[in-house]
Amino acid sequence: MGKQLVLISHGLFCEELKKSTEMIMGPQDNIHTVALLPSEAPEDFRGKFEAAIEGLEDYVVLADLMGGTPCNVVSRMIMEGQDIQLYAGMNMPMVIDFINSELVGSEMNLIHAGTSNIAHVNAVIAADDDEDDE
Repeated sequence: MGKQLVLISHGLFCEELKKSTEMIMGPQDNIHTVALLPSEAPEDFRGKFEAAIEGLEDYVVLADLMGGTPCNVVSRMIMEGQDIQLYAGMNMPMVIDFINSELVGSEMNLIHAGTSNIAHVNAVIAADDDEDDE
């Protein structure tokens, strides 16, 4: 079993991000999701997260929001001594980078993947138009 990815979020964002990514990349058995539902307390989320990672040996966790309950729960586990690689601010380019890195055996650069895909599309179009005018 290769590296696993665990997506955690408020509500169903993590589940829908997985589904959306699978529309592009195909089914992903190595991606797991743990959603914090409105009726749940941090302790409930921790129990669900611990159940999700049980048996996983090599995994990375992507959280939706730095400082949010899902991220804070896993951060506490890290501060308690658990060896968990946790990134906050997840987006689809990060998930795709994880998948591609696993497919080709390259090193992940999740932060670069997440930030380098942010663009003001109007500015990109305007720059292309300016180049066409030259």
